[in-house]
Amino acid sequence: MPRSALDNEEAKQAQMEAVRGAGSGALKWGALSAFLGGVGYATSPIYRSLTIQFKVYIQMSSMILGGMIEADARMRRYEQNIRMQRMKAREQAMWRDLVDDEELPSKRTSAPKD
Repeated sequence: MPRSALDNEEAKQAQMEAVRGAGSGALKWGALSAFLGGVGYATSPIYRSLTIQFKVYIQMSSMILGGMIEADARMRRYEQNIRMQRMKAREQAMWRDLVDDEELPSKRTSAPKD
């Protein structure tokens, strides 16, 4: 029975990392957008004249953009971390093989001297 690429544990960890990134990015960018919206409301008559629907659209757009940017950044960091772990594991396995080869007793190919 073939396994789906999304069924393994590593893919699930990557998905969770992307979700955490999207949540934190939406929170950060949403807070920044709310702050800038408050500044705009206090200082700009143009911003005050916008409808509530458009203000909500601006807020939601910034939250979605921030979530996408942060999720992408976290996925890139996660992928780099996984690559480094795999490279380290390969190097450790290579060194273990080299050490194991050195520990083997040497075999004589010539006849013993009497």
